[in-house]
Amino acid sequence: MGDNNPPSEKPLLTDPPFYLPEFEESHQYILNEYAVEPKDIGIFIPCAMRKPYSASPSHQLIKMVISQVFSDDQYHIVVFGTCGIVPSELEEMYPYAHYKYMLGKCKDQKVLDDFLRIETDRVAGYLEKTRHLYRYRIAYCLGIFREAFIRGAEQAGVEIDLILPTTDVINLIVEQGDCAFQEGSLSMDEYLGEFCEELIRFRNRIYR
Repeated sequence: MGDNNPPSEKPLLTDPPFYLPEFEESHQYILNEYAVEPKDIGIFIPCAMRKPYSASPSHQLIKMVISQVFSDDQYHIVVFGTCGIVPSELEEMYPYAHYKYMLGKCKDQKVLDDFLRIETDRVAGYLEKTRHLYRYRIAYCLGIFREAFIRGAEQAGVEIDLILPTTDVINLIVEQGDCAFQEGSLSMDEYLGEFCEELIRFRNRIYR
């Protein structure tokens, strides 16, 4: 989007991506032009530092768990966070594979507040677009990403059928207090184990 240079020749974007016009243009393309394939379940997971997202060790672990529970034709993975919100099959589209930014290192409250506001709106827009394309919605997220997703769902009036990790497991990790981030990482065994167990329960309930 923008100029005619192929994505491989685009410069690496290092400013907070949620402010950049490239991400707003791509978001509008997804909302207004891109045809999302209907699926039973939309599964929403946070973006990752490594690009494309599928190369991230955490995404590989998360997707391995999902694939053990659901067949490919039952679900659609959507990535969200500092990138906005993007169907995972578009992960190599510019600018989604061409930025480097970690919100977790940001201490500027205005930037954090701006992210929450912008991402809430983008999540709400995508959930509204896909309101009738998914029968169920599952989110696997922590921290400010989780807050933005919950707010976006409330703004759109769309139900989140399952959000993980559960508060009990998050509190347990916080109490242990030995993580780089307060709530730890989604790739931790405690979180992944619960994720797998709850997905199995959810599958057994909706497909009984």
